[in-house]
Amino acid sequence: MNNQREGSKSPSNTRDISTDPWFLHLIQINDSAFPTGSFAHSFGMETYIQENVLRNEDDLWEFCSMYIRHNLASADAIIVKEAYHLAKKHDTQGLIHLENISHGIKLSPETRKGSAMMGRQFLHMVYPLNDDELLKFWYEKLKNKEIKGHYPVIYGIYTAMMDVDVKMSIDTFIYSSITALVQNAVRAVPLGQRSGVKTMFSLLPVIQETASRVMDLSMDDLDNNSIALEIASMQHEFLHSRLFIS
Repeated sequence: MNNQREGSKSPSNTRDISTDPWFLHLIQINDSAFPTGSFAHSFGMETYIQENVLRNEDDLWEFCSMYIRHNLASADAIIVKEAYHLAKKHDTQGLIHLENISHGIKLSPETRKGSAMMGRQFLHMVYPLNDDELLKFWYEKLKNKEIKGHYPVIYGIYTAMMDVDVKMSIDTFIYSSITALVQNAVRAVPLGQRSGVKTMFSLLPVIQETASRVMDLSMDDLDNNSIALEIASMQHEFLHSRLFIS
């Protein structure tokens, strides 16, 4: 680590030292305590809670399984993979185009806002840690308000910069997305922490299976088929009282 601190912080200049610091950093950015603001977003789940559809541990598992298989798998997880590959090629125009797609595919204003808020916060947190040129480019685009800063795009860029395996990038993105929802459900339903841990553990095979499926998908498979979830996200804006922004 001392060599890294004395020289460039770019991963390309740390190949001769242990990769453990990057593995630990991957854990750090996916920790529920990492300040992306995910604790403030339910992405429509709060509507299901207030309508008494999501009431217990089984309901939470069903919701999260649906969210993984029919929302993340067909949208954000594909965008993470595409952003990863574009970042590896330093295709800045392709990334800007992907950012616009990421914004446009989200039908609910709250979902779009939540994704952008988390992405901006993530970028502000990791930007001081690295001197990668592509990260600087993306930060300047955000500062100049030329992009919205959607989370799956910046996550794909950053994990590519870290030289994380693309499958692991998808795995960890899905994992962190679902961990945030489970923790928010534990607070909002409310459920016990044990129920949250059990639910998360039982979702691990679903996460791995879905990430493997995403590896075989392309931008041609991008769609938004979680219509009920989008409606719930739209309804969330008009709930009488809310714990979450989205």
